[in-house]
Amino acid sequence: MSESENILEELDQILQNGLNALQQVQDEAQLGGWRTAHLGRSAPVMQVFARMSSIPKEIRQQVGQKANQVKIALENALEERSAVLRREALERKLTAERLDVTLPGRQPALGRAHPATQALDEICAIFIEMGFQIYRSPEVETEELNFELLNIPAHHPARDMWDTFHTTTPGVILRTHTSPGQIRAMREMAPHPIRVILPGMVYRYEQTNASHEMQFNQVELLAVGRQITFANLKGTLESFAKRMFGEGVRTRFRPSYFPFTEPSAEVDMECFICGGKGCGVCRGSGWLEIGGCGMVHPVVLQNGGYDPAVFSGFAAGLGPERIAMLKYHIEDIRYFWQNDIRFLEQF
Repeated sequence: MSESENILEELDQILQNGLNALQQVQDEAQLGGWRTAHLGRSAPVMQVFARMSSIPKEIRQQVGQKANQVKIALENALEERSAVLRREALERKLTAERLDVTLPGRQPALGRAHPATQALDEICAIFIEMGFQIYRSPEVETEELNFELLNIPAHHPARDMWDTFHTTTPGVILRTHTSPGQIRAMREMAPHPIRVILPGMVYRYEQTNASHEMQFNQVELLAVGRQITFANLKGTLESFAKRMFGEGVRTRFRPSYFPFTEPSAEVDMECFICGGKGCGVCRGSGWLEIGGCGMVHPVVLQNGGYDPAVFSGFAAGLGPERIAMLKYHIEDIRYFWQNDIRFLEQF
């Protein structure tokens, strides 16, 4: 047998060996190994190309053509086998992860209002039923509206009650209470009677603990008109407490002091845990504070555009988070703003 016939027969054997080995490949990892063994730099067909310089010139072209045909045949066979393996892998995956499109879809989870918002909405709804309307005022206020016009001049000792967030603009602060909205509402509506609630967020730069936060909601209550008395204030807040906590709740008013009301009082509700007997929640007193109130100070009425000799009014401040804590037996006010889903999902 001639040298040409030997080389051509060798190439036929290389092709046959490669095709036989390819049929045994079952996955991508084995396919990579086959590619290295039969088409890599050290593969038999590639060694034939490396020997071309030693092959006689008269058969070199014939051997080169045959080697190229074998290499192309192996590459085509590799592509076909790769496509078959991909198709088989896809079929196995579809079988293992079969999706029944006739099943009903999963209902998406619906969100709900934040517990502080729920309490705020409930408080507003009760006062709206009593004839009050909602009045919104800015959270960024001037010191004049937040303090001076509410009978709290500079250096007044009552300013120690509020630690304030000041902005970089002199005289502009984050409001420490919703009471500056009283001045805005009165100046907008004077000399007509007023019956409004002013809900919103307030900010105080103070240490947080189980009963104090640096930001929280307030609801301001304001009524101005002719012959409004403390009895009107007392009846309004007692009615609110009964609607909020139940007909059996008892309330009391304790004398207190606020610069913008005179006389002033704190409103307490009988402890829902011990029924007034005294416990750890009410610190043994039998009562829980729900807000402060009083008759609008004559200076504040005058600053709002009303003649205090003709008009009178009452005001009250309630904390929705505090009320929610009482109603739902929440122990720590910081839970409201920690965004703990375990807490929020309970409401």
